[in-house]
Amino acid sequence: MMDYLVVSPEVKKAIEENKPVVALESTIISHGMPYPKNVETALKVEEIVRENGAIPATIAIIQGKLTVGITPEEIDYLGKKGLDVAKASRRDIPVLVSRGEDGATTVAATMIIANLAGIKLFATGGIGGVHRGAETTMDISADLEELSNTNVNVVCAGAKSILDIGLTLEYLETKGVPVIGYKTEELPAFYTRESGFKVNYKMDSPSDIAKAIKAKNELGLNGAMLITNPIPEEYSMDKDLINGVIEEAVLEANKLGVKGKDITPYLLDKIQKITEGKSLEANIQLVFNNVKLGAQIAKELCSL
Repeated sequence: MMDYLVVSPEVKKAIEENKPVVALESTIISHGMPYPKNVETALKVEEIVRENGAIPATIAIIQGKLTVGITPEEIDYLGKKGLDVAKASRRDIPVLVSRGEDGATTVAATMIIANLAGIKLFATGGIGGVHRGAETTMDISADLEELSNTNVNVVCAGAKSILDIGLTLEYLETKGVPVIGYKTEELPAFYTRESGFKVNYKMDSPSDIAKAIKAKNELGLNGAMLITNPIPEEYSMDKDLINGVIEEAVLEANKLGVKGKDITPYLLDKIQKITEGKSLEANIQLVFNNVKLGAQIAKELCSL
């Protein structure tokens, strides 16, 4: 394993000393937004984790190495390289490693690598899920399978609005993944605070969430606990407006034949253009909000 996994000295020391660590993905750097905004955002995310008492561990595949706690220089490298970096999910990891190539990790890949390093908490923007029209395309994100199998708990702003949120929840229910709403009974939908669907449990403090994670671990229950955290109210977008924009973007993607792992970055880019950048700002702010909560939960977990 040591031939493939590289953990930064700071992250390794924190794990060994039971200090709070928050895993962070790298797809948002290379595929989430343009340079230099992507790098500025990634560095700010790490800063927020530190301000809230935890150690950030941004994860990526760098020249074939599963790297946990990449450097600011590596963040800049991924940001500049942008879409030329492979978007890495579970299926891509062995090939990228064997070829010595770079990979920006999705939710699924970040969970896998965080688990290998011994990190139990991961904060991101939104999870992938069941895509609209999946009853015919079978387009279901690998994130959902990872949530059911891998013992890394995930803080997010719910499922991305471009998905079929109802079917995504049904899938998580089938796989036994607990969906927690932080201070909310309704599942947030990425750009908006409401989706029309209920979470399994509402919890009002990082301490309560940490206690539930501890109980899950001690009971030997595999898989993640999904903690959903609504976007701050001042950045939440109008539900009807964003749904109309998404439907327009989905129709165009279907006409162009965009599918598979290309569909999410295509739709997010299209939505950003239609909303004149408002969706991008919302995306950034919800990530900031999630990593803050992630750091708070990680601290509580280490104190138990």
